[in-house]
Amino acid sequence: MASMASQDSQPFHWHYGELDDKNFQIHGKGLLLIVILFAVLLFFTLLCLYAKWVCRYRRQLSPGAAAGGHQPNPNLQAGVPPSHHRAGLDPAVIGRIPVQLHAASPAEEAVQCSICLSNFVEGEKVKVLPRCHHTFHPECVDKWLGTHSSCPLCRAALGDADPDRIDIAVV
Repeated sequence: MASMASQDSQPFHWHYGELDDKNFQIHGKGLLLIVILFAVLLFFTLLCLYAKWVCRYRRQLSPGAAAGGHQPNPNLQAGVPPSHHRAGLDPAVIGRIPVQLHAASPAEEAVQCSICLSNFVEGEKVKVLPRCHHTFHPECVDKWLGTHSSCPLCRAALGDADPDRIDIAVV
């Protein structure tokens, strides 16, 4: 029993052929070299991620990127910082979309604004988008069109940000 207790108190040392635990210990210059290599690897990884982010950010800012063209961004030329770049329609264009009164037919089910999910009431003011003819409350769709240039329901493009070029057709 005494020999068993003496074996349990000794730490286990791995030994295989000519290799043992002491061959895997890292001291001094070896440890410093590993730390430097890790830091360099981390630096280059972060540099590559930053370069990828910059390329993606520039691609999002240029209006001709989707079409494959190399058109300059008019907001950047006018001195508008990228944080103020708007993807929505011009307020003058939004204001030109006609407001109508909702008229419900007797056979028609309750129709609702797909933005706020409220039912339209007889005689309530609504905006009918020009290309897809979807109907919304003016305050709901105006907020949407301030940040988007498409229908919130079907994503049909509503036109350019130039108020003279949008296709407004009264139904």
